Amino acid sequence: MKTSPSTKEKILDTAIDLFSHSSYSDVSIRDITQAVGIKESSLYYHFKSKDELLNHIFDIFQQEIQKVCPPVEVLDSLLAATPPEVFLQQGLQKFKSYICDSPRVSKISRIVSTMQFSHPRARAIILNNLYEQNIAFLEIVFTKWMEQGYIHEYPARLLAAEYQYPVFSFITQYQIMQFDGRDTSSIDNQLNDHVSFFFQKIKK
Repeated sequence: MKTSPSTKEKILDTAIDLFSHSSYSDVSIRDITQAVGIKESSLYYHFKSKDELLNHIFDIFQQEIQKVCPPVEVLDSLLAATPPEVFLQQGLQKFKSYICDSPRVSKISRIVSTMQFSHPRARAIILNNLYEQNIAFLEIVFTKWMEQGYIHEYPARLLAAEYQYPVFSFITQYQIMQFDGRDTSSIDNQLNDHVSFFFQKIKK
């Protein structure tokens, strides 16, 4: 039997929805409590301030981003069981599904993106958890493929950046079109073409 969301979850989901469709500074505690249908004192029982609520939302996003890349300790077995191009395609779809296809995470991603120049933690999440984490992981992957003779010898960090930064751009475009309710199939096709084109250029 499906249980009803707790008051804390309702507050979080409402704040995420409001922050993602407006600016954080424009949304008040009263806006959130009125949308949830509770008194302000009920919100303060769960969160001491709007800043604490925002940081909890940032926590959720960081936790979800950590799920995108598999643990390094299982990487060798994954690479052994999966052809390189298939591995990249699967990783791309997993990345897109976490960032774009989960309504909650997609909304939080918009919050983080719009706050990157006004909030230091938003900047840190983008630079460290989103960009650096993925680049560092792919650097390990490309290094292993070079050692196994699957791809040509290049600086692994450069390969990771050349592969992943177009993905970041495509995902941003996907999110904008998704927000506007537009058809995103063209971006899906470009993402798939990017993986195929890139791998064809580096494989032996």
